[in-house]
Amino acid sequence: MENFSPFLLYSDGEGNIYEDTSLYAIGRSGLYACPIPADAWIELPEGGNVYELEGRKGIGIDVETGEIRACDKGWATAGFIPPAHTGLYMASYVNDKDAPTLPLFCYTAVGWHDDKFYVTAIRIEDDVRQESIGFDADRVVTGVADLLEKFPDNRLVEHLAHNCAVTYECPAARNYFMGRWECPVPTSPACNSNCIGCISFQPEAEDIVSSHDRLQFKPSAGEIVEYCVPHLENAPFPIISFGQGCEGEPLLMWETLKDAIQQIRKFTDKGSININTNGSMPNAVDELCKVGLNSIRVSINSAQEWLYNAYYLPNNYKFEEVIESLKVMDRHNGWTSINYFVFPGMTDSEEEYQALRKIIKDTNLKMIQWRNFNIDPDWYLEKVGVEDTKETMGVKVLMEKLKAEFPDLKYGYYNPPMERIKGVYESDFAKEKA
Repeated sequence: MENFSPFLLYSDGEGNIYEDTSLYAIGRSGLYACPIPADAWIELPEGGNVYELEGRKGIGIDVETGEIRACDKGWATAGFIPPAHTGLYMASYVNDKDAPTLPLFCYTAVGWHDDKFYVTAIRIEDDVRQESIGFDADRVVTGVADLLEKFPDNRLVEHLAHNCAVTYECPAARNYFMGRWECPVPTSPACNSNCIGCISFQPEAEDIVSSHDRLQFKPSAGEIVEYCVPHLENAPFPIISFGQGCEGEPLLMWETLKDAIQQIRKFTDKGSININTNGSMPNAVDELCKVGLNSIRVSINSAQEWLYNAYYLPNNYKFEEVIESLKVMDRHNGWTSINYFVFPGMTDSEEEYQALRKIIKDTNLKMIQWRNFNIDPDWYLEKVGVEDTKETMGVKVLMEKLKAEFPDLKYGYYNPPMERIKGVYESDFAKEKA
């Protein structure tokens, strides 16, 4: 693949995608267009998509002159890469004057070669739990009907059924209704962060909309226990996870979660109990660990305090408390992950690399979940006050450098089940599909 150069793609605005054979596709790092190394391209994985970027012109390298220029046809395009993959470069384009803010999806560089779509990404996780080919729509529908009948008065099961599995086709909810793996447990309608890219709440003043409706009630411990115990007892590689995209911050409901965990562990010792959180309340994490919380995944857009604060806009908590929550879980011998939002050109900067190294050392971090940042790149940089970006090392190089220094640090995309936490880690992840 030494000279591998896919052609740029453009959309005609009516749902049709074409190649421009006068331009090679390039990527974007930070604010700037950049050539893409041949080994950064993979075929668009099953479950991925290509979409148009309204009000934007794609940028590529002129096949004849080698100069970077804009495509004079249609709208720019980007790739949406499915779970278990991490993007290495963003789509490159220039905005028209009235270009609308892009919705909350990832915008990965995409190209066309030999009758196939290619994207700049790496397969970071071997786990197949959210592979599109693995979902059976009939089984989901049947599971929804069966579990609604089994738990007719459980508001959480109803929420997961009607909102998550059926309306949004949430992979985690669909897996629950198929009786397998990680079961979502949304618990909080409120949040103490004001994330710029929140997918469940956006201020009316913003010109983007949230992609999900937020949970509207506070569930009881009994409702949690009622459907989580059977899942832990019967599902293969079972996990239950507090904290989902359709809710606020679960630690705000820590007393309820503590009660639920205590009751769950009276019925079963199977499986793993996890929390996906902003990590804002280390004392609450400590209380949950005392009664049986097994793992924590803390979401961050950056290991640098200033950039974290600019995105999360935290209410009544500090960045140091986020880091302390990871330390608390480690002191209880639990599993620690960060849900790391990857933004090429920022994530792979030297400053971010050094800050991330410090967190890994200070917290004895077990895992990085390299997640794609679902946000309009220009809107994000403007919101956090970044007016310029430097040349960076590249996301792939960042991953390699961290792995060389911290060989026991796991890479992935999902919360590991108890079997992996205990050491049956059949994959070292970072599996590329060329």
